Amino acid sequence: MANIKSAKKRILQNIKRSEVNRIRKSRIKSMIKNLTNRIGNKESKEAKKLFSELEPNLSKSVNTGLFKRNTASRILSRISKKIKNIK
Repeated sequence: MANIKSAKKRILQNIKRSEVNRIRKSRIKSMIKNLTNRIGNKESKEAKKLFSELEPNLSKSVNTGLFKRNTASRILSRISKKIKNIK
Protein backbone atom coordinates (compact mmCIF):
# COMPACT_ATOMS: atom_id res chain seq x y z
CA MET A 1 0.00 0.00 0.00
CA ALA A 2 1.12 3.53 -0.67
CA ASN A 3 2.44 5.87 2.01
CA ILE A 4 0.96 9.13 0.73
CA LYS A 5 -2.62 9.92 1.71
CA SER A 6 -3.70 10.91 -1.81
CA ALA A 7 -2.18 7.72 -3.25
CA LYS A 8 -4.13 5.63 -0.72
CA LYS A 9 -7.31 7.42 -1.70
CA ARG A 10 -6.56 6.89 -5.38
CA ILE A 11 -6.09 3.14 -4.82
CA LEU A 12 -9.47 2.91 -3.08
CA GLN A 13 -11.12 4.89 -5.89
CA ASN A 14 -9.60 2.61 -8.51
CA ILE A 15 -10.90 -0.46 -6.71
CA LYS A 16 -14.43 0.96 -6.56
CA ARG A 17 -14.39 2.09 -10.19
CA SER A 18 -13.04 -1.19 -11.48
CA GLU A 19 -15.81 -3.02 -9.61
CA VAL A 20 -18.46 -0.76 -11.15
CA ASN A 21 -16.95 -1.18 -14.60
CA ARG A 22 -16.86 -4.96 -14.20
CA ILE A 23 -20.55 -5.01 -13.25
CA ARG A 24 -21.52 -2.77 -16.19
CA LYS A 25 -19.48 -4.80 -18.66
CA SER A 26 -21.00 -8.02 -17.37
CA ARG A 27 -24.52 -6.59 -17.72
CA ILE A 28 -23.90 -5.59 -21.34
CA LYS A 29 -22.32 -8.94 -22.19
CA SER A 30 -25.30 -10.80 -20.75
CA MET A 31 -27.65 -8.56 -22.76
CA ILE A 32 -25.71 -9.49 -25.90
CA LYS A 33 -25.87 -13.17 -24.97
CA ASN A 34 -29.65 -13.02 -24.40
CA LEU A 35 -30.07 -11.24 -27.71
CA THR A 36 -28.07 -13.82 -29.64
CA ASN A 37 -30.12 -16.58 -28.02
CA ARG A 38 -33.31 -14.89 -29.20
CA ILE A 39 -31.85 -14.59 -32.69
CA GLY A 40 -30.92 -18.28 -32.61
CA ASN A 41 -34.51 -19.14 -31.64
CA LYS A 42 -35.78 -16.87 -34.46
CA GLU A 43 -37.81 -14.66 -32.12
CA SER A 44 -37.59 -11.46 -34.15
CA LYS A 45 -39.98 -9.30 -32.10
CA GLU A 46 -38.22 -9.98 -28.83
CA ALA A 47 -34.82 -9.64 -30.49
CA LYS A 48 -35.76 -6.20 -31.82
CA LYS A 49 -37.01 -5.19 -28.38
CA LEU A 50 -33.78 -6.31 -26.71
CA PHE A 51 -31.74 -4.62 -29.42
CA SER A 52 -33.48 -1.32 -28.71
CA GLU A 53 -32.48 -1.72 -25.05
CA LEU A 54 -28.90 -2.74 -25.87
CA GLU A 55 -28.14 0.12 -28.24
CA PRO A 56 -28.35 3.02 -25.74
CA ASN A 57 -26.53 1.01 -23.08
CA LEU A 58 -23.63 0.36 -25.43
CA SER A 59 -23.55 4.02 -26.46
CA LYS A 60 -23.41 5.12 -22.84
CA SER A 61 -20.64 2.65 -22.14
CA VAL A 62 -18.62 4.20 -24.97
CA ASN A 63 -19.04 7.64 -23.40
CA THR A 64 -17.84 6.38 -20.04
CA GLY A 65 -14.86 4.63 -21.62
CA LEU A 66 -15.98 1.07 -20.91
CA PHE A 67 -15.86 0.07 -24.60
CA LYS A 68 -14.13 1.70 -27.52
CA ARG A 69 -16.31 3.32 -30.16
CA ASN A 70 -15.39 0.92 -32.95
CA THR A 71 -15.99 -2.10 -30.72
CA ALA A 72 -19.50 -0.95 -29.85
CA SER A 73 -20.22 -0.13 -33.50
CA ARG A 74 -19.00 -3.54 -34.59
CA ILE A 75 -21.17 -5.32 -32.00
CA LEU A 76 -24.27 -3.34 -32.97
CA SER A 77 -23.62 -3.83 -36.66
CA ARG A 78 -23.24 -7.59 -36.39
CA ILE A 79 -26.33 -7.99 -34.23
CA SER A 80 -28.51 -5.77 -36.42
CA LYS A 81 -27.37 -7.75 -39.46
CA LYS A 82 -28.39 -11.00 -37.76
CA ILE A 83 -31.79 -9.55 -36.79
CA LYS A 84 -32.47 -8.48 -40.37
CA ASN A 85 -31.70 -11.99 -41.61
CA ILE A 86 -34.18 -13.74 -39.28
CA LYS A 87 -36.88 -15.47 -41.30
